[in-house]
Amino acid sequence: MDNVRVAAKPPGLPWAAGEYALLRGQVRRFVEQEIKPHADRWEEDGFIPRATLRRMGELGFLGIRYPTEYGGADMDTVASAIFAEELGRSTYGGVAIATLVHTDMASVHVFHDGTKAQRARWMPGIVSGDVITAIAITEPDAGSDVKSIRTRARRDGESYVIDGAKLYITNGVYADLYCVAAKTDPSAGSHGISMFLVEKGTPGLRVARALDKHGWRSSDTAELFFDGCRIPAENILGAEGQGFYSIMGKFQNERLVLGAMALGAADAAIEMTLAWVKARRAFGGVLWDMQVIRERLAMLTAKVEAARQFLYATAWRMAAGEDCIREVSMVKAICGELVNEVMYACVQFHGAMGFMRESPIERLARDARVLSIGGGATEVMLEVVASMS
Repeated sequence: MDNVRVAAKPPGLPWAAGEYALLRGQVRRFVEQEIKPHADRWEEDGFIPRATLRRMGELGFLGIRYPTEYGGADMDTVASAIFAEELGRSTYGGVAIATLVHTDMASVHVFHDGTKAQRARWMPGIVSGDVITAIAITEPDAGSDVKSIRTRARRDGESYVIDGAKLYITNGVYADLYCVAAKTDPSAGSHGISMFLVEKGTPGLRVARALDKHGWRSSDTAELFFDGCRIPAENILGAEGQGFYSIMGKFQNERLVLGAMALGAADAAIEMTLAWVKARRAFGGVLWDMQVIRERLAMLTAKVEAARQFLYATAWRMAAGEDCIREVSMVKAICGELVNEVMYACVQFHGAMGFMRESPIERLARDARVLSIGGGATEVMLEVVASMS
């Protein structure tokens, strides 16, 4: 019985009412009015215009979880999940991930681990959209295995000098501020990793190339090189040697919002597929007349709703301060796999149109593929669950 976990049942569905419902409506209107009409162009350009990110800041979307003293809304994990789900529902995964990396994966290091002076300097711009952030952990030979990173940071008087390379860095081209993981003591294992703030334009930091991706086309992704990159010693985030634990602690939030983003995309795919099969004529009727199609879409709808309830129940517990590593790992695994199951079926039911670049379902399917990989591959998530079972 030691492994049996019973979650306190939240009263009703609190994440569907009150200020949460208001936030969902505001984000959905923004998506319809200010993302969808322009995002095809962003897909071609490979990035989101700064004006759009600043507009998100004006509306309070970039500071949902941050205190009002920095211009934030001082909300919680549930609000972050709502924001991520609605961005996922936009059908433009690149827009969603570029925004969520800034709000829930990179800037969280500044807020939670930064000194009072660091927060005062950077957080207002982060919340307003004037400062865009990126998180630089992954390397050519180290992904989910954070302890295997090779980038070094050595203390030199009142500076640190960083040498190494980072790969697959979302916002890597256009970010203003990078949260960089580096080894300060290679002999200390997980105790030898530290986090640093590196500003764009710092000598020794070079964006080697923008990467050409299968999906998420409207987000920029880059390879970074650090060659004698000298930063002030005060740019360390938290204590030296505590970077690994900082990264691990923030993975819960990252994986939760990726799960929410996946469910939003799955919802959008099912919705457009329902419209398609009810209109597409075949064999003297429409595709919706075929029982196998109706029942397959019904089952997928049921799975998405079940996953959503689990996700928001987990977000609710996290907002209450509970440690939910096991549950978040389940959420990430379930949602990452489910969104790809949904996309496979929805492309299939669109027939040849589902294979055309002019069809939103084709873009959704491309964007969804990485959701079972990024932020912790399904296999890694299942190993976490197994280790805690």
